[in-house]
Amino acid sequence: MASVEHCIYCFEILYANLENKVPISLPRIQDTWPSYPKAAAEQKASSSRLRLPVLQRLGRSNNSSPSSSSTPSSASTSSLAPSTTATTPEPFSPVGLDPRRTSQRRVSITRSPLFVTWNTVSPTTANRSLRGCIGTFETQDLESGLESYTLISALEDTRFSPISASELSSLEVSVTLLTDFEDTEDQLDWDLGVHGLKITFYIKNRRYGACYLPDVPVEQGWTKEETVVSLMRKAGWTGRRDKWREVTDFKGTRFQGKAESLEWDEYWKWRQWVTKVEKE
Repeated sequence: MASVEHCIYCFEILYANLENKVPISLPRIQDTWPSYPKAAAEQKASSSRLRLPVLQRLGRSNNSSPSSSSTPSSASTSSLAPSTTATTPEPFSPVGLDPRRTSQRRVSITRSPLFVTWNTVSPTTANRSLRGCIGTFETQDLESGLESYTLISALEDTRFSPISASELSSLEVSVTLLTDFEDTEDQLDWDLGVHGLKITFYIKNRRYGACYLPDVPVEQGWTKEETVVSLMRKAGWTGRRDKWREVTDFKGTRFQGKAESLEWDEYWKWRQWVTKVEKE
């Protein structure tokens, strides 16, 4: 799954691009993040909680039970992910991830399909508004893939003007790493809160396609039918709402992926800290 380090890297790439600086590499971010005071404090608190006998038993109980599907973070806002022209890969598990070892989930994924989402955060209401979202269903090396799609989603999403340096302080970034691709048997063969959905269909020999990340329907409060209709509208379908089932040549692909999000302020605190550490 995506990590805070991935989000930091996206901010680092965008900041460096807009300010003509050399970005800090993803491996360097992953090396320094565990020593960052806030990250270290969170890890220590988590470790201390698990030392309590009751929580130790609970942890063992959770580890021994079958793993459940990931549900998207309620804070994630990767809500209007556009379709891509990339083909859908075979069922996929991120390279380097051993599902039996949750400690690997934050550090060992090196390749994955991914999406990068930018939102602006209102300073008064904390409401989020989409500012850019583009990704790929093709497996990417994470460092190069995140670099590419950070800039594409921030500067080349045709629904928006390019993000400017003056907007950085108002931004939040979300990274979603995609897994478990499966063809659906029909339009509703997927689960709310678990799966994202990519669809394609044809009308009069014209191809239509669009996708939503797993958190979108839940955030919007949609049913599965409402999600499919919204996706079809997003793809360009203009038929009557009650006729959506009559569309032929429909193909759906469901997938999973939990987003990790980070706001500019936290990134900037980390960057000031790491700059100070490197000077000492």
